[in-house]
Amino acid sequence: MSQQSVPGSVTAVDVIRTKRDGGELSDEQIDGVIAGYTAGQVAEEQMSALLMAILLRGMTSREIASWTDAMISSGIRMDLSAVTAAGRPTVDKHSTGGVGDKISLPLAPLVAACGAAVPQLSGRGLGHTGGTLDKMESIAGWRASLSPQQLLAQLTDVGAVICAASDELAPADRRLYALRDVTATVESIPMISASIMSKKIAEGTDALVLDVKVGSGAFMKNLDDARELARTMVELGTAHGVSTAALLTDMSTPLGRAVGNAVEVAESLEVLAGGGPADVRELTLALAAEMLAQAGLDADPEQVLDSGKAMDAWRAMVTAQGGDPDAPLPVPGHIQTVAAAETGVLQHLDAYRVGVAAWRLGAGRARKEDPVQAAAGLLCLAKPGDTVTAGQPLFELHTDTPERFDAAIAELDGAARIGADPLPRPPLVIDTVRAG
Repeated sequence: MSQQSVPGSVTAVDVIRTKRDGGELSDEQIDGVIAGYTAGQVAEEQMSALLMAILLRGMTSREIASWTDAMISSGIRMDLSAVTAAGRPTVDKHSTGGVGDKISLPLAPLVAACGAAVPQLSGRGLGHTGGTLDKMESIAGWRASLSPQQLLAQLTDVGAVICAASDELAPADRRLYALRDVTATVESIPMISASIMSKKIAEGTDALVLDVKVGSGAFMKNLDDARELARTMVELGTAHGVSTAALLTDMSTPLGRAVGNAVEVAESLEVLAGGGPADVRELTLALAAEMLAQAGLDADPEQVLDSGKAMDAWRAMVTAQGGDPDAPLPVPGHIQTVAAAETGVLQHLDAYRVGVAAWRLGAGRARKEDPVQAAAGLLCLAKPGDTVTAGQPLFELHTDTPERFDAAIAELDGAARIGADPLPRPPLVIDTVRAG
C-alpha cells in the first residue's frame, strides 16, 4: 500500500496504525484524513481499515467532537438567522430509524402551528427502515428538492419544511455513510453520532430533539447502547451551541398499524385530524412538547393538534412544495391477507420482521439507487394486547408486484407471537436525556 499523504504532516497509514493500536487520534490526524478522503486523496480501502479500527477500538469524546467538526467543515453551514429574526425559533427532530416511523409527517406541521420553524431535512429508506422522503413522494406533485432560498422562504412563511438535504451539507458524511454500509461498520456509536450530528449542526437549527430508538426494529438493540448514543449526540449538539435533548423510545413493535409509504401518509393524516393510533399520537405529542421546550416556546401541542391548526400547516407545507393535499393517495394493484394460526392474545409483534416484509413488498430498497413502490407496504390489523381468533387476518399486504407476496409472507412467519395472556410491554417513551 502506498503511503498516501493527507493534508498536513501525517499519512493515512499513520492514522490507521494509531487507531489500530488503540491510540487517540489528534485533531491534525482527523482533519487531515477527513479532508483527504473528501478530496479523493485517501483510498477507499484505507478509510475502510480506519472505520473498522474505530469500530473495534472506539473513540474518546474529544475524538468524536473533532471528527464531527471535520465533517461539518467538509461542506457549508446553513444560516437560518433570517427565520429566527422573523419571529420563529428553529428546531428540528431526528429519528435514528424504525418501522412504521411516520412521526415526522404530523410532527413538523404541528410544531410549526405552535410557532416554531422546523427545517426537517430528511432521507430515504434503506433496508428494513422507512424513509420520510419516500413516504412524502406518495403525494401527487410533491417535490423533495428545494433551493436554499425556497427553504428559507417556506420556513418563514409556513414554518415547516420536509425536504432532501443539500449535497453541500457535510459531503464527507455522504461518502462515509455509503462506505460504512458495505464494510459492516454501521453500528459504530462514534460514527453514528458524528454522521447524524454533523448534518444537523450544519443545518443551522437553534434546537434539536433526537428520537433514539431501541429494540428489534432499531439499529440499537439494547438500552445501554441507545443511552450511550443519545448521551454522545446530546453532548455534541450542546458543545456546538445547539440546544439538544434525546428521547429513548421503544422500537420492539412497529409504530402505528401502517408500514410502508402511502399507507403511512394516510395514517399521519388520521393523526393530524385528531385520531390515528394511540402510540403514534403519543409519540408525536411527546416529541412536540420537547421540541417546544428546547425552542423556548410555551404552547400546548395537544390543544393545537385537536384544533385543526396542525392540519392547516400540513396542507400549506405540502402545497408550498408542489403537492396536492387533496389528491388521492396511490392504491396497490394487489392485496393479500395473512391470518392468525391460533386463538389467543397477541403477545409480541416483531418490528424487524414486519419492516423486512414491507421491504420485500417493494416499500424499501436494498441500494440507494433502487426505486420504491408508493403503494407498497402492509397494515398490522392487530397489535400486542389484542385478542385474536384462528383465521382472523393479522396483516394486510399491499404491492403492485404480486410475485413479492411469498417472500413477504415468509418474513412474517414468526413475527406475531400468540399466547394465553398479554405480556408486559415497555413504555413507548423510555427516558429523556438532556444536557448536564
